[in-house]
Amino acid sequence: MPVGATGSESLHGRPPFDLPVAPGGYAWWYIDALSDDGRHGLTIIAFVGSVFSPYYAAQRRKLGDSSTDPTRFVSINAALYGANGHRWAMTERGQESLLRQPDRLRIGPSSLTWNGAQLEIHLDEITVPWPSRLRGKVVLTPTSSLNAAASNRLDRDGKHHWQPIAPCAQVEVAMTAPQLAWRGSAYWDANFGNEPLERQFSGWHWSRAHPAGRQSGQGARESRVVYDVNRLDGSALCLAKHFTVAPDGELACADFPAPPRIALPRSGWRIARTTRSDAGTAAQVTATLEDGPFYARSQIVGELLGKPMIGVHESLSLARFRSRWVQALLPFRMPRVA
Repeated sequence: MPVGATGSESLHGRPPFDLPVAPGGYAWWYIDALSDDGRHGLTIIAFVGSVFSPYYAAQRRKLGDSSTDPTRFVSINAALYGANGHRWAMTERGQESLLRQPDRLRIGPSSLTWNGAQLEIHLDEITVPWPSRLRGKVVLTPTSSLNAAASNRLDRDGKHHWQPIAPCAQVEVAMTAPQLAWRGSAYWDANFGNEPLERQFSGWHWSRAHPAGRQSGQGARESRVVYDVNRLDGSALCLAKHFTVAPDGELACADFPAPPRIALPRSGWRIARTTRSDAGTAAQVTATLEDGPFYARSQIVGELLGKPMIGVHESLSLARFRSRWVQALLPFRMPRVA
C-alpha cells in the first residue's frame, strides 16, 4: 500500500496515485521545474478534491464534509513562465473525467504516468483568462530512488501530510502549444489530508531550492526544502529537510536547523512573504511567478548550509482564501466543466 490517509506507509518505489481520499479531504501531486538557462519555469499540480475550488467549498458548506465526494472535484493546474510569456490553466472537472490507477492519474485530457523510472506528463488544457491551447509533454526523471521515508505531519492530529517523492530530479519539456523545449532541474511531492486545509491552518511559507551554478543538463543532485506552517491554534511548525543523492543513486534525507527568517517584499496582492537563509546572508525574490489574492509563487535566491541556492517559493494565506470576496473571484481562474 502507498502512503495513505494516516501517513504511516511509505512509497515503496512508486507514487501514491491510488491513495484513498476521505470525504471532504484532498490529495495533490506537485511538480515544479526551472530551466538550466534560467529563462523558463513550470508548475503542474494534479488535484483530487481540489483544495482551492470554490465549487468544492460550496458543496461542503451545503452537504457537510462527510457527504462531499472529493472525486467530483478534480483538476490539473499547469503554468508556464518565462521567455514565452505566462500561461495558466486550471479547469475543474467531475468524477467521470477521473481515472486513478496505482501508477497513473488521468484528469480529463491530461495525465501523469509513472513508468518505473520516469514520470511522463501529457498536458492538453485550455488557458484562462484568455483561451489558448496548453499542450505538450513533460518528462521528469528522478536523479535518485524515490523517497521512501514516512510522510510528514503538518498538524497535531495527523490529518494533513506532506510527502516529498522526488526532491532531486531533472526534467525535459517539449511543448507544442506554445512551441518550446528546454531542460532543467525539477522537484516532485504530494500533500494529502482528511479535511479542508482551512480547518487547521492560517497559511504557510514553503520553498525548495537547489545549489546555484550547476552544470547544465545534470539535474538536481541536492535539494533543500523549508516548510513554515502556521496553524489556527497559534502554534507553528518548521520542517527543514536536506536531500542528497549518493553516487549509487540512493536518496538521503537529513533534518537541519532552520536558519533565521527573512522578510521578502509583499506581493502585488499584499500577501506577506518570508523565507529562511543562513545567518548574515540575504535572500531575494528574482521573479514573482504567480500573484493571486490568497497566494504568491516566486523564484528566489538565498543561501542555505553555506551554499548559494536558487529555487521556488510559495506563500499561502488561508485567511484570505476563506473570505467570500476571494471565493467569488476564483471561478474566473478556475472554470468548471461538468
